[in-house]
Amino acid sequence: MKGKLILIDKDINWTSFDVVSKIRNFIKKKFNLKKIKVGHTGTLDPLATGLLIICYGKMTKEIDSFIGLDKSYSGKMIIGSSTPSYDLETKPNVFYQTDHINEKLIYEKAEEFVGEIMQKPPIFSAVKKNGVRSYKLARKGEQVNLEKRKITIRDFKITEINFPELSFEVDCSKGTYIRSLINDFGKALKSGAHLTELRRTKIGEFSVDDSLKIMDFIKTFKS
Repeated sequence: MKGKLILIDKDINWTSFDVVSKIRNFIKKKFNLKKIKVGHTGTLDPLATGLLIICYGKMTKEIDSFIGLDKSYSGKMIIGSSTPSYDLETKPNVFYQTDHINEKLIYEKAEEFVGEIMQKPPIFSAVKKNGVRSYKLARKGEQVNLEKRKITIRDFKITEINFPELSFEVDCSKGTYIRSLINDFGKALKSGAHLTELRRTKIGEFSVDDSLKIMDFIKTFKS
């Protein structure tokens, strides 16, 4: 009941709530408990993989101390098209010219995003609008206008170019939406872009290299 902190490498198509629920149910069954507090320190989208910090028992009281930590990601994007969700949750619906885009422009525009910037969250996100999660409104086809927020991009590197696919790495502050970053990057190129792959590699000093897949954690716990 004192609790612990667990580093989980989340698989694609799992929600962060799925992971919390799986661990909660396992611990309850393992120790014959009626209830146990379990929570995470920052959501990962279902289509993203990587590091998720889980706290259970009395360790859940420490969650707030982890929420504000910087985060690092690696991922891929496609240049020349955008989607309503800014990722692969929805299909590309707008297509753009890319003939003017070269490596020099790509690297130059990436550098422009480093520092404090104003960012608008995706409408397909958990941000609330008038008390309702914006993704619920967006999926109904309703218009959603979210306010911009100040975030910090500490580093934004294009690590590989296989046009129209670009690979990247990002170090950023809490509250950063990588989907929005990629969408805005496409606009900066006077084109479009959408996120196709995302992996969270670090939260503060915690690394995905030290994490376990959820089923491996359960197997280890059982032993």
